[in-house]
Parts: sequence; C-alpha cells; structure tokens
Amino acid sequence: MTAMAAMTRNVGDPLTSLGNPIQTPVMKLTGKVAVITGASMGIGESIARLFLSEGAKVVLCSRDLARTEAARQRIGGDDFVAMSVACDVSKRDQVDALVQAAVTRFGRIDIWVNNAGFGLNDAVATLDIAQFRQMFDTNFFGAVECMQAVIPVMRKQGSGDIVNISSVSGHISTPYASAYSATKFALNAIGWGARMELKRHNINVLTVCPGYIATDFVKNMQKGSHAQRVGASVKYAVGVDMVAHATLRGILKRKRQIAVPWFYWVVIKLYENFPALLELVIRRSLRSTKQLLAEKEKSAASK
Repeated sequence: MTAMAAMTRNVGDPLTSLGNPIQTPVMKLTGKVAVITGASMGIGESIARLFLSEGAKVVLCSRDLARTEAARQRIGGDDFVAMSVACDVSKRDQVDALVQAAVTRFGRIDIWVNNAGFGLNDAVATLDIAQFRQMFDTNFFGAVECMQAVIPVMRKQGSGDIVNISSVSGHISTPYASAYSATKFALNAIGWGARMELKRHNINVLTVCPGYIATDFVKNMQKGSHAQRVGASVKYAVGVDMVAHATLRGILKRKRQIAVPWFYWVVIKLYENFPALLELVIRRSLRSTKQLLAEKEKSAASK
C-alpha cells in the first residue's frame, strides 16, 4: 500500500489518526435512567451531573420546580436526556406521579437516589415536635414511600439500584442534632433490611453516609433556640463531587454501604468501641451554629 493510500484510509476512518486508534471514553451508565430527589442543589445536583456525564438519562426533582429546572440547565442536560419534576416526597400522590413521569418519558427506572431531606438544629428539651415530625416525613417516610413506588418498576425490569443518601449521623448522634440523627438511623435500618429482601429480585440498596460536606445544609436547616454544632462541621467539610463519585462507585460495585470520605469508618468504629472518648471530644468541640456560619462567610469573602 502506498503512503498516499495509507493516508487516505486514515483520514476516512474516524477511529484512527495517522494509523493510531482513537480511544473513545467508556461511559459507565449508558442506557440507564436515574431519578434523583432533592436534586436542585448540593449533593443531588452533583450526582445528577455525574450520572449525565456517564451516559445516563436523569430525572431531577425537588419541591421547587423553578430551582430544579435551574439545576437541570446548570448540569447541561437537554430535553432528550434530562427532565425536571416538582415533587414533595412526603406526599405519596406526588411520588407516584414522579415515577409515572419518569417511565413515560424514558421507559424505565434503573437507579433511584433518595436524597431529599433537611436538618433540625436544637436541643431535645426544646425542639419543635411539629418540625421534628415534618423532618421524619421527608427524611425517612418520604424515602420509604419512594422505595415502595419504584420497587414494582424495578421488579418488572428484573434489576435496579436504590441509593439512600444517609449520613455519618446515622451512626453517631451528636448534641443538638440528635433529631436529625434519628431520621438517618432509621433510614440506615430500613435500607439494610430492604437490601436483604430485594436481593433475589436483583435490586441492590446502597446506603451512602457522608460526613461533613461543603453545602448549604447547615445554613438551610431549621434552627431552634439552642442551635449548636461541632466546630469541624464547617472547617473540615469536603466537596459534593466526592460524594457523587463515591456513590457511582458504590452503585457499580453493588455495595451495601459506604462512608464519604472513607476515613469516617475509623470514626464510626471508634464511637462503637469507645463511645465515652468520642463523646468527650464532641462536647468540647461544640460551638454556636450562628458563629460557625458567620466564620464560614467571612472565610469565603476573604478568598
């Protein structure tokens, strides 16, 4: 073959360049459809962005449709691969409508991420019981309702992955955040049990337990008259993208549970074996939530 003929073949072949194969990136979620609740910001938005970049079609939802649509536009998903839906997960009729909307648009649901939730920062003695019940309705019962709504779809398909975004607080309860921890302890328990129930249907349930994450969670949480936080909750927070990538790895490996960052397993085991020691450290590190947020804003302004 002449040199001219070889060059002609290379120019005409999109998979070669001067005789060397061009490596096409392999997308890990090609053909998959993922629904992410609480996707208008933070962890949910980051998961949606990553899944979209890995070839999945994504359905973003939150209670506020305008904010959810803004998140869809930020992640770059057009109408062919992404959609926004308004859904309050504490309302079963809205959850059922979300499932129907996803199946109608994309034909299936392969991954469901329960990320919707909020926090309550107050002492047990003074916390508002109505707010506490509302938090359980969203953080826990909302996730269970979503699982009940999507499991029949996944059973019919013969496979699926359910992801519950829990927290290290589902293993370690801290002062002035114990009500929030209670919702996550419950979410952990339901996820572990459901995983055993659904394994025969080829449906995996992954529990993701982030530690301190750099989001507006603390800023947006409901605060009572005794709002305090562990000082490290702002100082040592990591980015949401770390949670998204860890979640993807957990799905692909069909894990039971992951902690983000991984070293929180050390903290969890320390608490399980030496609770008094860790509780002493926690009590000594408590600070006013208002003061912590002010310091965070001051630090961000100086950068």
